[in-house]
Amino acid sequence: MASHKATLKDIKQNEKRRARNRQAVSMIRTMARKVESLVAEGKKTEAVAALGQVVPVIDHAVNRRILHRNTASRKISRLTLKINALS
Repeated sequence: MASHKATLKDIKQNEKRRARNRQAVSMIRTMARKVESLVAEGKKTEAVAALGQVVPVIDHAVNRRILHRNTASRKISRLTLKINALS
């Protein structure tokens, strides 16, 4: 275990950041699952609306460096392809 004050503070800050980042990734996964379930039900207009809510959240996660930009691009692309396959 760390003994320096600054190191102990770093450990606390890292725990807070990790919890915040995990919450953000979990929220993105939940929103993506909602889009996928709407696609599975064949509700295209609702799926498009849900995708419109997911994309800014994913972009925000990229700006905060929670997700890599390529990962975000892949997620958005795959969701979009699933929606476009409905038509």
